[in-house]
Amino acid sequence: MAILNLTDLPPSGALLGLDPGRKTIGIAISDTARLIATPVEIIKRGRKLKPSLERLFEIVDDRAIVGLVIGVPLNMDGSAGPRAQSTKALAHSIIQHRDIPIAYQDERLTSAEAERVMIEADLSRARRAESLDASAAAIILQTALDRLANSVSGAGS
Repeated sequence: MAILNLTDLPPSGALLGLDPGRKTIGIAISDTARLIATPVEIIKRGRKLKPSLERLFEIVDDRAIVGLVIGVPLNMDGSAGPRAQSTKALAHSIIQHRDIPIAYQDERLTSAEAERVMIEADLSRARRAESLDASAAAIILQTALDRLANSVSGAGS
């Protein structure tokens, strides 16, 4: 399997959103109708990638996930820096271990947006810190779901 365009993901079924960071991977899931993205959990990253991938694949299997949407941290000018390259390396590691469709989603400013929403919800600093990456993953996935919905609704126009 290769990296696909968002519109080339399977047309139905739940998607998993990932917000990969240096220390954690935020995880979010869509409903099968692909209307809502919900934060699920944060996977801690250690020195070895294998335990993180094992947990990721448990979620994929348990939730009958048909594709992944991975947030890519592009620079503000749209160029790919070292963090984007690290994210793409993670995607290729996933593909090497599991044949699952993957698409990228620009994730610029999603962590800031997630933090703003949690502050507005009056969450404590500690609670925000423990759920920020999963909330950012939900924003990444929701952005992708909205783009997919717009591409379908715009297809007949």
